[in-house]
Amino acid sequence: MLQPGHTAETAADLTPVQSPLLGARLAGTSVRHGFFTRRGGVSSGIYESLNCGAGSDDRAEDVSENRARVAGWFGEKAARLVNLHQCHSAEAIAVNTSFAGERPRADALVTKTPGLVLGVLTADCGPVLFADPEAGIIGAAHAGWRGALNGVLEATLAAMAKLGANRETTIASLGPCIGRRAYEVGPEFVARFTETDTAFSRLFSPSEREGHALFDLAGFIGLRLDRAGIAHDIIGQCTYENEQDFFSYRRSTHRGEPDYGRQISAISITAS
Repeated sequence: MLQPGHTAETAADLTPVQSPLLGARLAGTSVRHGFFTRRGGVSSGIYESLNCGAGSDDRAEDVSENRARVAGWFGEKAARLVNLHQCHSAEAIAVNTSFAGERPRADALVTKTPGLVLGVLTADCGPVLFADPEAGIIGAAHAGWRGALNGVLEATLAAMAKLGANRETTIASLGPCIGRRAYEVGPEFVARFTETDTAFSRLFSPSEREGHALFDLAGFIGLRLDRAGIAHDIIGQCTYENEQDFFSYRRSTHRGEPDYGRQISAISITAS
């Protein structure tokens, strides 16, 4: 284990993936963001190394240290990094302080409070970070296929609007998630989407297995953001294929591993 004080020394060493769009549009503002990889932490084995998933079977003290490093990258203490009990819902909530006790069950959170770091955990699902730099309002959403289909992105935007955000000045970025080539699904999955909207058929391409298809999760999230009128970019890195940088639930399942780590994506309004 690391010695006390080491967190502050190592937080600056983290090198999260950053959105070109958010980076350009948020330059000179008090908003910082990052899609953190699995590198730069203290966990070992299948959790190596920046596993931020408290719901994993990793050592709790290692997860706490990893989370402290992420919070430190934003210049905040670990307690200011807030995330939810994610449950593949379409629920978004506004927060103005750290959670005491059990975390709410939801999949997106928004704030206008400086000094809070909003985090979402993923291991193939899509992490989406939002910001309205003019209103000083931010959001973070965990968008798996179920949440995205049921409206978690739209719920995030609605929660931001209640705080005073404007869609015309809101921007978003989809971070690393599972890519189309690695996301094979069955016919019932395809039917669920195409029966909802025939336009969703373009999100599927043929698989080598008869009756199966490859699903474009990033394309689906991008389509939902397009329909919502939100300027956005897509990082385009596949969590399944890039094992050095990302955890992947599907990859761990294919290997028969007992558990998997979670990377964190986060955004914050820097406290003055």
